[in-house]
Amino acid sequence: MKSTLPFTAHGITHVGCVRGHNEDALFIANGKPLFAVADGMGGHEHGEWASARIVEALGSVAPSGSFKRDTLAVSEAIHAANQTIFAADGVGSAHPGSTVVALLFAESRFAAFWAGDSRIYMKRGEHLVRLTRDHTHVQELLARGAVTEEEAANHPMGHVLVRVVGVEANLKLEAVTGSVQRGDRFMLCSDGLTGVVPDAEIGEAMNDSDPERTAQQLLDLALSRGAPDNTTVVAVVCEEASKVAASQTTAAV
Repeated sequence: MKSTLPFTAHGITHVGCVRGHNEDALFIANGKPLFAVADGMGGHEHGEWASARIVEALGSVAPSGSFKRDTLAVSEAIHAANQTIFAADGVGSAHPGSTVVALLFAESRFAAFWAGDSRIYMKRGEHLVRLTRDHTHVQELLARGAVTEEEAANHPMGHVLVRVVGVEANLKLEAVTGSVQRGDRFMLCSDGLTGVVPDAEIGEAMNDSDPERTAQQLLDLALSRGAPDNTTVVAVVCEEASKVAASQTTAAV
């Protein structure tokens, strides 16, 4: 069994410039090759509670180094969080729910999991790839050819989600896998970032080999454009160094 490549990572979350509270949550643990971003919904406290349940469930995963076992463990943790959130009582029509993106490394491979419109990007050399596909009504229209890219970008139902953790008893969790190479860079984020920062600028920020600088640069871009939503970024770099490090920052309001 091949060992996971060494990595450095940094996560940061901010309430933004408009919202009164932060419903986003992130997961990043020192030395653990597992990262996540969750964007809660359901109103004050409910969204925060939902995203926290996802982070809590992922925190219970103890990676073994086996790609098959670890991908199953991450999937089971997210499904367990789905059951916990689904069983919760909402207030009126505000039922708790959350998007999720999670990234796992094992055996020099990665697995990306998601539900909703939070995203994961990978940059290898100069090539940027969005690993996730938004689970939104507009994305479904786009996939069917019912709208153009230009129409989709400004569609009034652009943020209507068709898949989310905690809203239905049976979660349809999507996943992709691939190989990891030294120098690969990954970025997980909530839609508070992608709503105001286009892919081209995301790719430019991911050129930096320091994940803390990458995360801060992306957050600063969102804030400079009014950050109408909570914004969370987790940057991960697979590198040559043998030292594995991780850090987390919750930015001041």
